[in-house]
Amino acid sequence: MAPERDGREGRDGRERVGGRADARERAATGATATTRPRTRLDQPMPPRRRLVPEWDPEAFGRLSERIARFLGTGRFIVWMTVVIILWVVWNIFAPGDLRFDNYPFIFLTLMLSLQASYAAPLILLAQNRQDDRDRVNLEQDRKQNERSIADTEYLTREIAALRVGLGEVATRDWIRSELQDLVKEMEEHRRDGQVVFPTVPADRPRGRDVEDR
Repeated sequence: MAPERDGREGRDGRERVGGRADARERAATGATATTRPRTRLDQPMPPRRRLVPEWDPEAFGRLSERIARFLGTGRFIVWMTVVIILWVVWNIFAPGDLRFDNYPFIFLTLMLSLQASYAAPLILLAQNRQDDRDRVNLEQDRKQNERSIADTEYLTREIAALRVGLGEVATRDWIRSELQDLVKEMEEHRRDGQVVFPTVPADRPRGRDVEDR
């Protein structure tokens, strides 16, 4: 009976200790849940707010290329010429109270200066993007040329090996010449009285050779 009582007491003690530990864990979890939100690893973090707005460099670069491309067209020159002529004519021949930029057209000069000051950096930015694209294209062309040269060298080696192999192969003319020499040698032995195997005469019809060709 004493061992059974000791066993029950030990189990009861372990259960009480485990219950206290679970209660502490639940209390700690509840405390942390109220003070700090739980972070999820399976979800992305919310974006941080920035004081300075972020600009997409690719979008700005594409816009600059469009503007620079438009500045280099004849349409822009025609429109700018028309605007300048209308500006000058209006401020010369219009009534005095309707003129907004009298001679010497300081406001027009300011507008053209602002246009030039913005056009130059935009054109330079477009040129830099074009230089980057050209650099990438040149690198790709260089790699393509290297691959083409390697393929050409490989094919050259293979063709040389085939030529060497074909040079060692017995051709039809060489076999025919060897057979003719052998027939002549056997005929000479026959004239000398030596026994030789029967052979096909050398002046056999050449129809089969023609068919083989």
